[in-house]
Amino acid sequence: MTWLFISDLHLSPDRPDITRQFEAFLSTWRGRTRHLYVLGDLFDVWLGDDMGGALGQQVARALRHQREAGAEVALMHGNRDFLLGRRFAESCGATLLTDPCVREIHGRRVLLSHGDLLCTDDHSYQRMRRVFHQPLVQRGFLVLPQRLRQRIGARLRARSQREIADKPTEIMDVNAQAVSDALRRHGVDCLLHGHTHRPAVHPLDLDGRAATRIVLGDWYTQGSALVWDERGFELKQLPRPPAARNGSGTADPGG
Repeated sequence: MTWLFISDLHLSPDRPDITRQFEAFLSTWRGRTRHLYVLGDLFDVWLGDDMGGALGQQVARALRHQREAGAEVALMHGNRDFLLGRRFAESCGATLLTDPCVREIHGRRVLLSHGDLLCTDDHSYQRMRRVFHQPLVQRGFLVLPQRLRQRIGARLRARSQREIADKPTEIMDVNAQAVSDALRRHGVDCLLHGHTHRPAVHPLDLDGRAATRIVLGDWYTQGSALVWDERGFELKQLPRPPAARNGSGTADPGG
């Protein structure tokens, strides 16, 4: 029984090459996996389920095919698509995950998270996150006219890009103490997350016991996936086929 984990695809109408690779990836695994988990930032921006457009429908259709082939499909909110709602999840045949959550994978309890909650050194971002994740704020935003939502979203994105450019790289990574605290709080020795765009497997020492932090990569220049079966896990890089490389984009660390 294979579990697949991906995150930080940042799908956008401006990057059809990423969408094509995502669809090809799903097609390769269709019928060969029992679990597909997307740990946040499936989309580069999401301003409401009523604004998904053609791309949203295309992605929902691809995910629904995975569900119809027998896979559990699960979606976690990221910092770019935290407004993904039940309407979109239902169109995919997917469930929405809380962040963080624990799953047992081949006998090992694993803590799953998008990862931004663990970047506790970035105080301004954490303050903004607390505001945007208030249900009242989200409900108020989602009843605004679509054009107004687009303008607000564009301004917030531009502000975020300016702030990222001015911040030291290290404060946008996870905080080691926050990682250890999360592992202890949930009684696990393995954490899997995305968000930082720094794919790696980090061995940890947790109170004298071996622990592991696995970081998924983004899909800006190539794909990234964790494949976990009975033999163990493997963090894979997925080179983008030359025919799909017609988009341009740069990595956005911590985005």
